[in-house]
Amino acid sequence: MDSFRRRIVIGVGGLALTAAMTRAASANDDDAFLAREVVVKQTTYRYRVWVPPKHEAGMKLPIVLFLHGAGERGSDGLEQTRIGIGPAILRHPERFPAVVVMPQCRGREYWRGDMEDQALAALDASEKEFGTDPKRVYLTGLSLGGYGTWAIAAKHPERFAAIVPVCGGIRAPWDRKPLEGDPYGETAKAVKSLPIWIFHGASDPTVPVTESRKMHDALKSLGVEARFTEYPGVAHNCWDQAYGDPELMKWLLGQARK
Repeated sequence: MDSFRRRIVIGVGGLALTAAMTRAASANDDDAFLAREVVVKQTTYRYRVWVPPKHEAGMKLPIVLFLHGAGERGSDGLEQTRIGIGPAILRHPERFPAVVVMPQCRGREYWRGDMEDQALAALDASEKEFGTDPKRVYLTGLSLGGYGTWAIAAKHPERFAAIVPVCGGIRAPWDRKPLEGDPYGETAKAVKSLPIWIFHGASDPTVPVTESRKMHDALKSLGVEARFTEYPGVAHNCWDQAYGDPELMKWLLGQARK
């Protein structure tokens, strides 16, 4: 299917989720991700890192920065591994031949300001520690992290080879301020050089699917052939299907900056 068009995928609707899709992490699961810390403005932030167990010594691996949603905010350094990309890695580690960095946003904060800074600092530290490929740096996030993905990519498009916003957007549902200008068009202009794959549930009651549709339309108006997968009948949790899609990482890791 032409990636310029919206891709509609039949999926499980509503909030009915299987136990396998939402299983809690165990102590062994926690051990799968390396514990790390980074200091930003004299504050210490915990983050976790996935490193593929089987890779050649000296090999420059690609690296993915993952931004979690509102429900995983805190300071324990663990909750961000339990929703989204973390469980997908544990279910199919062979699909993730990349370093995956998982910072944690503090409670009642958003992926901006100091939270953006600490996320990028964790990415910087991981790139240095694991000697990753500077041409294959990727950004993805779900819900609150989906908003963060658009925002950070718009500020630093030169940093990433591709982005994957999952059930995110530009204008948050809780933002009651009058809309000024065209934030969708401005964001699209800022990220137009990047390969993009957007995911959203068509029945999302938390972040309206119109957020992703508007971004897709704004990108199309600029001639950008962004991918858009919309799941009919699916509510807010489309991330299990998105990160569980075996084609996602194949596509993502196939992108590289020139």
